[in-house]
Amino acid sequence: MFDPSTYTEAFERHHGCTESEWLGQLPGAAQPHAVQLGQAQARVLIDGGTLQIDWQVLPPRRIALIQLPQMHVRYRFDGVSAEARQRFMKRFDLFMQKGGG
Repeated sequence: MFDPSTYTEAFERHHGCTESEWLGQLPGAAQPHAVQLGQAQARVLIDGGTLQIDWQVLPPRRIALIQLPQMHVRYRFDGVSAEARQRFMKRFDLFMQKGGG
């Protein structure tokens, strides 16, 4: 999980999941906010502002015989206060953690 001070207006991450897993978790992670899905992108409405999420599926990471899925994800908040970003991302990160939170 990331340090909350990194929840700036725009940042990027790598996530270790498939696009199907990502899409399955995204609505729950964003609750109670509305999510609008597009092609490799989503828009989340937060307190009168938006979070634009864009992603790209990357080739699997290989470690010996193991293959791990990965995605590059870009987050961009517009019109969302620092406090609302922190609150949203704290819940979002806990929800998206593999192995529980």
